[in-house]
Amino acid sequence: MRGEPDPAIAGGRAKKGGHEGEWNSVPGPLSALAQSKALSPKLSARSVPSLKQIASFVLMLVLAGWAFHERPDLAGYTLGFLFWFGFFLIVLWRYCFVVAGLFHRFREKPARLPSDVPVVQWPVYSVLIALRDEAAMMPQLAACLRGLDWPADKLEVILLVEADDDATRDAALKAPFPLGTLVLTVPPGKPLTKPRALNYGLAHATGTYVTIYDAEDRPHSGQLKAAYATFLSAPADVLCLQAPLTATNGAAGWVAAQWALEYAVHFNLYLPALAGWGHPIMLGGTSNHFRRADLIAFGGWDAWNVTEDADLGLRAARLGGRTMTISPPTLETAPETLPVWFKQRTRWIKGYIQTWLVCMRNPFRLLRELGLSAWISLQMTLGASILSALLYGPTTVFILVALAFPGDLVDPYSFALFGFGWACSTLGDVLAPGRWRFSRLLATLSRPLYWPLQTLAAFAALYGLAVRPYFWAKTPHQPE
Repeated sequence: MRGEPDPAIAGGRAKKGGHEGEWNSVPGPLSALAQSKALSPKLSARSVPSLKQIASFVLMLVLAGWAFHERPDLAGYTLGFLFWFGFFLIVLWRYCFVVAGLFHRFREKPARLPSDVPVVQWPVYSVLIALRDEAAMMPQLAACLRGLDWPADKLEVILLVEADDDATRDAALKAPFPLGTLVLTVPPGKPLTKPRALNYGLAHATGTYVTIYDAEDRPHSGQLKAAYATFLSAPADVLCLQAPLTATNGAAGWVAAQWALEYAVHFNLYLPALAGWGHPIMLGGTSNHFRRADLIAFGGWDAWNVTEDADLGLRAARLGGRTMTISPPTLETAPETLPVWFKQRTRWIKGYIQTWLVCMRNPFRLLRELGLSAWISLQMTLGASILSALLYGPTTVFILVALAFPGDLVDPYSFALFGFGWACSTLGDVLAPGRWRFSRLLATLSRPLYWPLQTLAAFAALYGLAVRPYFWAKTPHQPE
């Protein structure tokens, strides 16, 4: 019946052999997965940084302190050179792939379903949606899922609600979700994160394919069909597909405009280029598609990583898989206020640091798994995302101070490098698809003023990693 899940499963209860019982654990081969223990400790962020990484960091600080004590002039020059050289490499790398992404868009030919695959033979598609404090979003989410172009009897929607979130559960049960939607209560436990809930949902999913959506998502009606067609035509080593995320409220303010522009460049230019070259990709937190068997084989999500999407994409690459992109987008809303943006970006950077530390527990093993080019690419994507957040803010501040108080603080070469970085960033913003309006033009021209905010979020992420490594900062949502 539409809008009301099977009472044998709603609320976290399931029928087993004709009798009802609590899903405190999941029987069978998925029990370890449901308890977030499917991953080897070496692949999980549960214990990062490692003792070796802490010792290495302390040693670097000691050596740097010794160098500044013994030769402050040489140490200062070396630090300045590394600072600007790192800035240059990050900008150049991203610029090359943004331009490559533009050519990829022109060459891209969407896959189409073969005419000899009748609808009755289409597989079951499982849609997992982790929810917390999202009661207001249930009517919109239900309408969006009803609009998916997929046979109703082949669509398995699983809503995952935390045990203490009665308001969202009640709203989900009342909303007109597709027929057969399941509302599962995630058993209480730690950590209280989205990936833990997704693992619980994966243990109950029965579909051949699985995708992830968030409460505020408005996926294109043909996205599941496009993913299915791509999986049918793609090589066997393609383990994941990523759909582009598009922020629709870029005109709501400066913060929202910056976010929307980032999304336009990242999902429509940068990621397609990385995918085209077969490089590792940090997945977006939603609208990624998998074969369920593959997802289980590489361990599901790491419940202890607050950017489980980035971790999963890189783990798939380490196991010899590739990620491709598809074109039907998912519409989202960008944060419109600085406090909301700050919490979201802090969590992202904290998760990136967690993921990088997991990958770099054994750099030589990682090199063997990925190969040299992919290993370098990982450092220039994941590593550079962390480093750039730390570098861009000080860079902008140095330049602004030097402009306000001319002197010897910043030399001409540094000005030139900063100008090169701004120009490359502007070019990416111009090439990204999307409607041009005043808010986007202002965001493009004022991009350097956005960079210091990234640095503040990066330092907050470092602090959070030290004191609350698994805390999940929830982003509030409102219906469009």
